[in-house]
Amino acid sequence: MSTNATSESSRARNSRDDVVSTAMRMLASGGLPAFSMRALARELEVQPSALYWHFADKQSLLAAIADEIVASMPERAAGETLAESAAALRDALLAHMDGAEILLSSISLGLADDAALVRLQLAGEDAGLERARAQSLAGATLHFVLGHVSHEQQRAQALAAGVEVRAHPHAADDASFEAGLALLEPGTER
Repeated sequence: MSTNATSESSRARNSRDDVVSTAMRMLASGGLPAFSMRALARELEVQPSALYWHFADKQSLLAAIADEIVASMPERAAGETLAESAAALRDALLAHMDGAEILLSSISLGLADDAALVRLQLAGEDAGLERARAQSLAGATLHFVLGHVSHEQQRAQALAAGVEVRAHPHAADDASFEAGLALLEPGTER
């Protein structure tokens, strides 16, 4: 077998999981602005068209990454509260550069699975809410978490890049996250 044939054979063995894990590693080092399908293909030593065997487009790949980020949350405990579910999602998103943006874009395009939303809904149902109310609360909580984490990640990345970041009266931090969740928690007086 020729060297070229051997090289092509080894490249063809990149599984869907290989593509996702390599993409996640690349995103961890450079974030979304530095990520492209061409750069991913170079990293995997394949032609860019080979990636489309596994994914229809870049956004489909990002949706698979979003699903991996959500799947990295610890297993849901029986009786987990809405605040605990939201905190687990926040932690998973913060553990991945641009995690909130990746999940948000995937949800917006209807490409991500519903695992995060379902987990939040179950917490609402466990708190005694009827299904429709728990679904509404889960949606509001998901959007709160995504917005909050997006704010946190953007400020952190700006600071890391040496950008002057002004103080803001509504900083996205642990205290503001907990305060927001307290307003969303079932049974809270409004």
